[in-house]
Amino acid sequence: MRIPAHSVCTAIRDDIVAGVYERGGRLTEEVLARRYGVSRVPVREALRTLEAEGFVVTRRHAGACVAEPTEQEAADLLEMRLLLEPLGASRAAQRRTEAHLKVLRGLVRLGQDRARRGSSDDLRSLGGWFHETLAQASGSQALVSVLTQLRHKIAWMYTVEAPASPVDSWAEHGAIVDAVARGDGERARAITALHTERVTTAHRLRFSGGADRPDRVRTSQHPVNMSGLRL
Repeated sequence: MRIPAHSVCTAIRDDIVAGVYERGGRLTEEVLARRYGVSRVPVREALRTLEAEGFVVTRRHAGACVAEPTEQEAADLLEMRLLLEPLGASRAAQRRTEAHLKVLRGLVRLGQDRARRGSSDDLRSLGGWFHETLAQASGSQALVSVLTQLRHKIAWMYTVEAPASPVDSWAEHGAIVDAVARGDGERARAITALHTERVTTAHRLRFSGGADRPDRVRTSQHPVNMSGLRL
């Protein structure tokens, strides 16, 4: 299937995240152009963009290759998200529109319904859409861009265990929306920080110093205790 040239960058990135191209593997312009049904020019431009984003590196005598991030680089991404997701929620409480609230509330209703029914197949996608919409509600395109790139990289480097209690997880999403709707930036920030920290502990590296089994993410944070916040 041929795709528009402007979508080549997205297509290659998605395939890298999905593991179609192995870490360290070569990315040949001719092969990529043939795969995506475009000329080599948009492929070359896409590889430059992906190199700037950290998905691709250019090596002497080898050309473009899929990057091989270290464990520390992977851990840094989670730490950055721990800082930026709460910031986005705080900004959203001040800048959201009614359209943003309508979408967020709709996603929470769907997520809570699926969680109660034990239908977890699409909960991850719903969660992703929720956080993307929350970031959009911040009114900061720069923040949206950084968080989007973080999500792509984290999805590439980590697998995520399903939450032990999806119902509780979606209760947290609902509490975030309630705070955003009231314009309570501090509460939105606090609940999002706890939610993001809890989710972070469920991440497992896809690679780990040559070990066969992905490692549990190690952080300096204690387990999240939501008892201090009324949802």
